[in-house]
Amino acid sequence: MKRTEILISGFGGQGVVRLGQIFSTAAVYQGLYTTMLVSHGTETRGGYVRSQIVIAGQPVDSPVVECPDYFCAMSRSAYQKFGSLAKTGVIIFDPGYVEPDLSSEARHVPLSARDIAVEELGRDIFANIVFLGVLGRFLKAAISKDCFYQALAERVPRFQEENKKAFALGYANLEGRQAAEFFPSGLR
Repeated sequence: MKRTEILISGFGGQGVVRLGQIFSTAAVYQGLYTTMLVSHGTETRGGYVRSQIVIAGQPVDSPVVECPDYFCAMSRSAYQKFGSLAKTGVIIFDPGYVEPDLSSEARHVPLSARDIAVEELGRDIFANIVFLGVLGRFLKAAISKDCFYQALAERVPRFQEENKKAFALGYANLEGRQAAEFFPSGLR
């Protein structure tokens, strides 16, 4: 697998770091090399948070994400701060928080993760796992669903059934018409 850069950003309390940990753990279970860097503001909740993940089929030479292939924008400020980095990548954003700049070359994928989590699971704390499901769908050729489920069980031992459902909801969110729009024919 070629080097793939993933940037996840939002505000404290959204599970940005946990999402990065689960994703990185799933990559390791798949036998890939991975690195993860985290940065955040000094606030406990509500401040800036970012996870940078690099996965590859060989050792990773630098953990820094410079031009993300995938960017999960979980807040307006995250999109404003990092959206321009994903020049030709995929930006997955929650339209409840983000108003995208569609003039960029990046592919924008709306994902109402918070709404899905509240409607289907009764709590917004599962929105990050809905994002994980969409990332899993985009990278299904590299990381299996089983590896994601194994990583979820290890990293978040509570709420296992809810997390599996949240992942499945995100994974399925791009089925049908949207899948044809967002996925090259080789990835379906």
